[in-house]
Amino acid sequence: MVETSDSLPAREAAAASGLILLTLASGQFLMALDSSVMNVSIATVAADLGTTVTGIQSAITFYTLVMASLMITGGKIGEILGRKRAFAIGCVIYGVGSLTTSLAPDLTVLLIGWSVLEGVGAALIMPAIVALIASNFDRGARPRAYGLVAAAGAIAVALGPLIGGTLTTYASWRWVFAGEVLIVGAILVLTRRMADVPGDRSARLDLAGTALSALGLGLVVFAVIRSGTWGFVNPKAGGPDWLGLSPVIWLLLAGVLVLLGFVAWERRQRDAGRPILFDPALLRNDALRGGLVSFLFQYVVLAGTFFTVPLFLSVALGLSAVETGVRILPLSLALLATALGIPKLLPDVSPRLVVRAGFLSMCAGVLWLAAALELGVGPEVVTWPLILTGLGIGALASQLGSVTVSSVPDERSDEVGGVQNSVMFLGSSIGTALAGAVLVAALTTSFLDNVRDDPAVPEQLSTQAEAELAGGVPFVSDDQLAQALDDAGVPADVAGAIVDSNADARIDGLRSALALLALIALVALFAARNIPRRQPGAAAPGRPLT
Repeated sequence: MVETSDSLPAREAAAASGLILLTLASGQFLMALDSSVMNVSIATVAADLGTTVTGIQSAITFYTLVMASLMITGGKIGEILGRKRAFAIGCVIYGVGSLTTSLAPDLTVLLIGWSVLEGVGAALIMPAIVALIASNFDRGARPRAYGLVAAAGAIAVALGPLIGGTLTTYASWRWVFAGEVLIVGAILVLTRRMADVPGDRSARLDLAGTALSALGLGLVVFAVIRSGTWGFVNPKAGGPDWLGLSPVIWLLLAGVLVLLGFVAWERRQRDAGRPILFDPALLRNDALRGGLVSFLFQYVVLAGTFFTVPLFLSVALGLSAVETGVRILPLSLALLATALGIPKLLPDVSPRLVVRAGFLSMCAGVLWLAAALELGVGPEVVTWPLILTGLGIGALASQLGSVTVSSVPDERSDEVGGVQNSVMFLGSSIGTALAGAVLVAALTTSFLDNVRDDPAVPEQLSTQAEAELAGGVPFVSDDQLAQALDDAGVPADVAGAIVDSNADARIDGLRSALALLALIALVALFAARNIPRRQPGAAAPGRPLT
């Protein structure tokens, strides 16, 4: 067959766009990986660095906090420097952070490398990814591009425990971060192929707005993250107490007030013709607002599911980190299939229809999983519910990124990228906190009821359990609980009854958390009413998109 004169350039252009998409998806994968890759290796890392589990958990929390706080600022820096340059600078900072983390001799160096440098790098990279898709793909190609990038992030969260567990078990946790350095190097080499919009060097960074947005977002995200430990409104036993209430509610109120101050400041700056970080008028755009709200709901359910299911597999069933990761893989594969398949097979489908179908699929999958959990079941019960959930997540990924960015002029994509990623991190924090709070509350209630009603447990021990565990029963395996009871000198027959009560209560806790997530997905069906019936890029020529 003889190639036509224009077929070769077309193939070259397709190959180039595919390489760009692979580069951006790899960046998104890397950013999301760090939020989950070390969760299964916390104890190992703590022992290696001579610190505590709490210290390593703080490093993970601080990484998320730095990213979420600086995301809007990172988007603005991309507008000033140029998206590709901001992306490359972010990769260099992130790579230096990964190298520092891989060589860290103690917790302080780990915090500098992982939490600070990687967090700052990610805050530059993630908004730039959103903007670079806008500058490298026309509006018709964006749903597939955003779908693949979003799928890469979600898959990273699912694969994180598998990758971290495998490397920690068979090599060292340090190889996770050393591998990230190599990936960052490859991404930097490929970055030169990307098209870019020159930065606006005349623009200036709104320093006051930067401080207000970082402080407000930081307070809100930190409060949500700590709610599981401190309690949301009423302080947990042994936790801090501010005027009779948990610090969480005060931090949330302070964060919201600061963010309202940020919005008022940005309006004032805009009206005076001075530099702004983000134009609040963008939020009057129905399609953008609908996309951001849907992103929030999506990540609440996604994070809650990724928090709950691994607990069932690893703690309730005793699977290893590797086995747990393998069991979650069907969700990732289903997610990738719909994220890429819908834009390819149904390019003109209604985004509102797909988003609502996605939330309905997530709701059905999570609800199915809640119904399937019971004592004695094996890990195979999660497979089909996770596939259904993954299909829903992929459907959302195929539409939402394109809806939000294509609903505004391309030159505003940096602002949208910053806000979009902030919403995603906020949703993830809320989802994890909500699922954890409901799980522990239901577990505690069920466990104490079971112990109280079990004739094999002496009344004195039951009363003692109610007094000591009223603030929350820890989610532990049968072996961990049996060992703790043996160390406390509890008779074997009584210990057996308590372990059985805990096993039953664990299932109640998991079901309750999943039921809440299903309800949230159902509510999101109605919250998606502002999603347009067609992609903003399909609007008639000359029609304004804002």
